[in-house]
Amino acid sequence: MSSLSSKDRNDLSEQIKAATKNNHVRAENTQLMLSYQKGQITMTEYKVLLCSLYEIYQALEEELDTNASHPAVAPIYFPQELARVNSLQSDREHFFGSDWRKKVIVPAATHRYTQRIRQIGRENPMLLVSHAYTRYLGDLSGGQVLGKITQKSLGLSSKEGISFFSFPGVSSPNRFKQLYRSRMNSIELTEQERAEVLEEAVSAFEFNIQVFDDLQKMLSVTAEAVDQSKSRTVNFPSSPIMHFTMGLCVAVATIGMGIYLM
Repeated sequence: MSSLSSKDRNDLSEQIKAATKNNHVRAENTQLMLSYQKGQITMTEYKVLLCSLYEIYQALEEELDTNASHPAVAPIYFPQELARVNSLQSDREHFFGSDWRKKVIVPAATHRYTQRIRQIGRENPMLLVSHAYTRYLGDLSGGQVLGKITQKSLGLSSKEGISFFSFPGVSSPNRFKQLYRSRMNSIELTEQERAEVLEEAVSAFEFNIQVFDDLQKMLSVTAEAVDQSKSRTVNFPSSPIMHFTMGLCVAVATIGMGIYLM
């Protein structure tokens, strides 16, 4: 924190950025993150990405809705401008059909992430600020770039299936981010509460890194199994679990990607 100016020491968004700098670098240089930045994403991977994103945003937005009147949540509560669940539902229905809810497989780390969000929603809603800031401002910063990468990588001829990356309620992402930060800075926090918010922001990054690691392990195991099956010339029946597991490698690449473009 010593590198912050006196003004920035009272700027919660700048404090979060400073507190999470090392975590940011670690996550940004994971194999999954680097892979996504190179545009190496397949349709199967993107479909699983949507599953993980949906679980995370469903938990976050339900808890924000429940705690909308909380003094720490109210200033940064922008459901019309920022909510992602409906977009993710639309994207998943586009790819999976109307029964998309039956086709959800996410890694254990994603469940741990959502469980933490729901826990603080019940016990300490103030800490939702850390997760909302980390997710939404990251999405606003990286949405357009990530949307173009995804559309090009998958060879999509239209925007259908990638509405997650669009924020029709935000005419200027940069101006909105300024508004969001000013609202954050208006939240009245004691020194102890501020320290807890910063600590939770670090945890938010760590949850993403854990998901990265979880998916990488699953990908390695699946790739090995596929190689073995090919060498034995055995035809395995096509199953949702096999397709989803093979796609898990990038499920969190974009979950984290937006964070690093804030």
